[in-house]
Amino acid sequence: MIGRIVCSKAGRDKDCFMAVIRCEEGKAFVCDGKRRPLERPKGKNIKHLKFTNTYLDREQMATNRSLRRALNDIRGNVLCIKEEN
Repeated sequence: MIGRIVCSKAGRDKDCFMAVIRCEEGKAFVCDGKRRPLERPKGKNIKHLKFTNTYLDREQMATNRSLRRALNDIRGNVLCIKEEN
């Protein structure tokens, strides 16, 4: 799951694309390189995230600048997975 692109469903960052940098006990820690830099990731409940089928490699998540560039490049081309209820 690390490196996966997700879209927030709730909170101030609703509808923003971010990358998962680690997971712990039902929470995913996500960053976007700007509002949420790699130095202080946001812990989000997994049920508040929409997952995509797109992953970033370690080079794209190495710095905040490279993370922002990678997210900007994919922003228009990524579709969120439809939720099944």
